[in-house]
Amino acid sequence: MTNSLDSILLTTSLEPLTLKPLSPETQRRLLRFPLSYQEDSALLPLEQIGEVLRVNVANILPVPEMPSCVLGICNWRGDMLWLVDLSQLLGYLSLDQQGQFADVLVVLVVQVNDQSIGLVVSQVNDIEYHNLQHLQPAVTGVFPPKLLPFILGSLPDNKGIVLNIHAISHYPLWQIHRG
Repeated sequence: MTNSLDSILLTTSLEPLTLKPLSPETQRRLLRFPLSYQEDSALLPLEQIGEVLRVNVANILPVPEMPSCVLGICNWRGDMLWLVDLSQLLGYLSLDQQGQFADVLVVLVVQVNDQSIGLVVSQVNDIEYHNLQHLQPAVTGVFPPKLLPFILGSLPDNKGIVLNIHAISHYPLWQIHRG
């Protein structure tokens, strides 16, 4: 039986896979995290995230007369960091309503134009590599209307949505309360 297997291996030619790896110019590292307790998740380019940290709820100072998605402020490296429940900002249930609010929160510190914002998420899942040249535009009817302004695009084959950090940082809420 060994001889017949040897003859099959010698006569069968296996061609190497012709998949080409993504070039460094098109391959981007993205951080995946859930948006809700359902299967919805989002991605952010890793280079836009300054730090992932844990913040104790006791260290958050509530700010009066702010929308409910703003949890408050905390001290981050000697600066004031606004903390925002990202799920609620994007039109999903708040982390508290999802049962995901804990004593210690996971915060993605994003920086745009010298402005830091702490995006509170339930957890961080993974770092993935994707080609952002394949992003498909966000269209009405596919995504919730409140989410549309914050989407950079969606990856094909249900690989997720990529959020536009510039749209989040230029949300009118920050323009009103800047400074």
